[in-house]
Amino acid sequence: MNNGVSVEVLQAIVDVFNDHDLDRIMGLFADDCVLEMPRGPTPFGSRYVGKQNVRQGLAGRFAGLPNVHYGNPVHFGDGNTGITKWTVNGTTPAGVQIDI
Repeated sequence: MNNGVSVEVLQAIVDVFNDHDLDRIMGLFADDCVLEMPRGPTPFGSRYVGKQNVRQGLAGRFAGLPNVHYGNPVHFGDGNTGITKWTVNGTTPAGVQIDI
């Protein structure tokens, strides 16, 4: 993303997340990446620093919502910063439907 973030790159990220392929997902992250997820032990959710920690955080997401789907994406890009808003839905292993 050295040339800036495009809507196409952000959509490709959504697509690979919906494929649930951790190897391909992690290919999109730099070694010093940071992932912030809205749910977690702090008021701001969970923060994962470094590729290995990010992979573990995402593996936990896929285990907790095995059929998770990221839908309705809206993308924003400015220089090297990209943001995507999306909805998340899926079913937990206990059968609880999530739609947020």
